[in-house]
Amino acid sequence: MKRIQVGLVADPAAPAEIARRLIDLEPPGGEDRDAWDIEMVCEPFTMGSEDVDAAMARLRDHARQHEWDVVIGLTELPFRDVDDGRYLLAETDPLRRTAVLSLPALGGLRMQKRARLAVRALVAGMAESTQDEHSGPLPRFTSRWRLLVGMVLANRPWLLVPGLKSALVAALTTGAVATVNSTVWQLAGSLSWWRLLVAMLASISLVVAWLVVDGELWDRPDDMSAAARERSRLYNTSTLVTLTIGVLICYLALYVVNLVWALFVLDPAVMGGYLHVSLGYGDLFVLTWFVASAATVGGALGSGLESDEAIRAAAYSKREEERRNRLAQERS
Repeated sequence: MKRIQVGLVADPAAPAEIARRLIDLEPPGGEDRDAWDIEMVCEPFTMGSEDVDAAMARLRDHARQHEWDVVIGLTELPFRDVDDGRYLLAETDPLRRTAVLSLPALGGLRMQKRARLAVRALVAGMAESTQDEHSGPLPRFTSRWRLLVGMVLANRPWLLVPGLKSALVAALTTGAVATVNSTVWQLAGSLSWWRLLVAMLASISLVVAWLVVDGELWDRPDDMSAAARERSRLYNTSTLVTLTIGVLICYLALYVVNLVWALFVLDPAVMGGYLHVSLGYGDLFVLTWFVASAATVGGALGSGLESDEAIRAAAYSKREEERRNRLAQERS
């Protein structure tokens, strides 16, 4: 039994964290298999600034430098097959024992477990002369929708909330004042449910649009090729979905806080007597719905939005741009 030197080259942040937990990875098949010694290197591994062949060549350079027998690249960026344009889960070069794995292509859920199974299959398939039946086949391609879900979850839209802290504070202040305003009560009571729904969707859409414009998050293709346009569409779709989920989380939080505030400070009977209408506690839910929509737009757009790391991280193109810059600095 010999020891096989395995190298993992991982993107910073989430891919590097996944790779660190793969250091103890063991080959399938038990004690009769060759042992693996795994080493991890963390560096920007952008696929957008170079094609797959150049990326594989970089991995082979790492293998020669570190004297690895097998090298696997782990990246959070999507990449496509140069021949048919389908999105790849993994690209392999069994002859040179080199492979690259796109983590979002795994689907975004149970990432550590799926990455572990995928890396084990890749290493086992390249370390042995034949594919081990215990390692299982690893599909080369993935669907666009599965990749998109993985990209959105990799963006972690719930972490957008800290990037909107000033907007949330302003919206909460606006909502607290609007809740006790008689005119707001009259407006909320005059709106049908579908108008309230349209107001909610419009407020969320306006904030998402402002985030894209203010943060310059819209990706434009480097050229007019079909591949470049498709990549921009994928990036922009993942950005819009990520921002929409993040803003929706903020909206729901704003609704809950305003509802608690309204239930604490307001007596519907008193407000109904002032407005000469019959009001109950059920009307507070309608009022809070309207206030949440108005406060989302007024508070967020009126206070300005932070273009900080939490917001920029929602765009794959921004992360790729940062990787390109770091990679260029390292090579200069």
